[in-house]
Amino acid sequence: MRVRLKGLNWATKRLANGDLRTYYYAWPGGPRLNAQPGSPEFVRLFHEAHATRRQPAAGLFFHLIAEFKASAEYATLAPSSLRSYASYLKLIENDFGDMPIEALTDPRVRGEFKGWRDGFAATPRKADYAWTVLARVFSFAKDRGLITVNPCERGGRLYRPDRADKFWGESDIAGLFKVAGPPIQLAATLALWTGQRQGDLLRLPWSAYDGKYIRLRQAKTGRRVVVPVGEPLRVVLDRTARHSTLVLTNSRGRPWTSDGFRTSWGKACAKAGITGLTFHDLRGSAVVRLAIADATVPQIATLTGHSLKDVEAILDAHYLGRDVKLAEIAIAKLEAGTNFSNQSQTELG
Repeated sequence: MRVRLKGLNWATKRLANGDLRTYYYAWPGGPRLNAQPGSPEFVRLFHEAHATRRQPAAGLFFHLIAEFKASAEYATLAPSSLRSYASYLKLIENDFGDMPIEALTDPRVRGEFKGWRDGFAATPRKADYAWTVLARVFSFAKDRGLITVNPCERGGRLYRPDRADKFWGESDIAGLFKVAGPPIQLAATLALWTGQRQGDLLRLPWSAYDGKYIRLRQAKTGRRVVVPVGEPLRVVLDRTARHSTLVLTNSRGRPWTSDGFRTSWGKACAKAGITGLTFHDLRGSAVVRLAIADATVPQIATLTGHSLKDVEAILDAHYLGRDVKLAEIAIAKLEAGTNFSNQSQTELG
């Protein structure tokens, strides 16, 4: 007889050896059930967890957090996001769980939340993530009619990365390829010729490549992207052994884990003497390389999956003003369009 366990949550994780393992939880963000799914022990642990689950008073902030954790919005978070949210929600519960919900209408409460966030100012990214989770709980509660105001709307950020000069030049790329093994070289080539994010490339299956195009759906934006495969990339892909259903694999032919790839990528960069550049910078560098090749903003956006506004922002704020090749192209075009032979010395003077 099959028993339905309402609220049961699970997440599948790829292990270091490439195998997939599914972990089960009593509820989203709840305790893990360390027993064989469907077994009497599994059912017992599930019911014990729910029996001891704290039922917060409806008038306290605890209640809003509990409602958020029980929502479909929370349950559909990626496993990595779920782990991060769980840790930050615990911080929020410890500091604000017993706050009366009616206090959220007091204008001064925003300052209290801001002060809490600023307590993490030594680690700005952590501060911003904490604020994001807090604001999302309030956004959920407001959308469900549990509160009337979100005191954390438009809170701004403490961490503002400056990637203005973070561009993979030809010497950087050559230096990496000189010391890196084929798995890292393939990952870098894919990034430079497609402009896609690390996560999307690590999940890219061979079925997405038909010899002419790569078709994928970006996890972050949901955009479907069709990337024409340039000849250098096609040659590399066609000679790559297919050890897995995924394109990118480690030296043992196993799919990369996120941590495993970051570690190997970092080691290759360190060996090449490359500092201050990340894998993500290859995405912006792909945009610049396309612009240098005279691709238009709409053409670049279609290939990489950026919005037009994002492409313009990358080119305007971060890269174009610092790349002399683009200035050379502009002058070359001006020269080609100017008929000097028909201009008199007077006109030129």
